[in-house]
Amino acid sequence: MTEHSEPGLIPAAQLHDAAAVFGMLAATARLQILWLLSQGERDVGTLATDIGQTVPAVSQHLAKLRLAGLVHVRKAGRRNVYTIADPGVADIVRLAVRHHRRRGGALPGQVD
Repeated sequence: MTEHSEPGLIPAAQLHDAAAVFGMLAATARLQILWLLSQGERDVGTLATDIGQTVPAVSQHLAKLRLAGLVHVRKAGRRNVYTIADPGVADIVRLAVRHHRRRGGALPGQVD
């Protein structure tokens, strides 16, 4: 069977882990960071400029994303360069944005 056709319930541990990923995505800054990283690698300074936050604030978000296994970091000279760790996470971010756009930008529970 493929991963999309597994029968039955999801084991509790897997549900917990999946919910933790969505918890990471619930912060708008982290979601924006992942959106930008889905388009290509960036360093913390570039991300901070792109999302209009300070380098320390973005560094904290990146540290959380890294601990959650959602981003990887590599050294490039004196800079840390970040990438999305799993292309599936980029897909989740893109799907969420696409879903929102298809709904005309309506928030959950809003009636168009």
